[in-house]
Amino acid sequence: MQHKDIWRGLDLLAAHNGLSASGLARRAGLDPTSFNPSKREGPDGRPRWPTTESLARVLDAVGAGFDDFAALVEGRRGGSAPLIGFAQAGRDGYFDDAGFPAGAGWDEVRFPGLGTETVYALQISGDSMEPAYRAGDRIIVAPGADVKPGDRVVAKTSQGEVMAKVLARRNSRLIELASLNPDYPSREFKPSEIAWIARILWASQ
Repeated sequence: MQHKDIWRGLDLLAAHNGLSASGLARRAGLDPTSFNPSKREGPDGRPRWPTTESLARVLDAVGAGFDDFAALVEGRRGGSAPLIGFAQAGRDGYFDDAGFPAGAGWDEVRFPGLGTETVYALQISGDSMEPAYRAGDRIIVAPGADVKPGDRVVAKTSQGEVMAKVLARRNSRLIELASLNPDYPSREFKPSEIAWIARILWASQ
């Protein structure tokens, strides 16, 4: 991020919360003139940067994270994604037939740069995908994204089992799902035994 990007991000953060730059500074307990245009350059024309403390205070004041701020700077849309744990994911009612989130009982998790794609979050349990994903990590899943061999995916079987795996092979006769942890062997399924497969886009450790 360059000097102009940081200041543009602060202006956008203020606007998204119905505030002026001065109002944003005031809400964060800063001098109301802290973010004025006149404070963005020194008398000699050299750029002045907001301090990390002032940036942290304004983000806290409006309930945003740095990932939300980065999304604003880069022109991406931040927002929330529905979240459930793997134990819930295996029950009926949480997904439609294509693997999209459905029903009630979902929590929410902040996620930057959602764009227009429908995504949801799952909280990892177990250790079959260590070291990439550990128990408690949250993964963002896109059921509408194209899936190809080598992708990290979430799959749900027709029996209701939900698992995070690597798509090793997929053809008209079988689907092979591999674990990153060598202690867990690959598993093979007939295509009819898999309800849906969705690609993992992102993980939060």
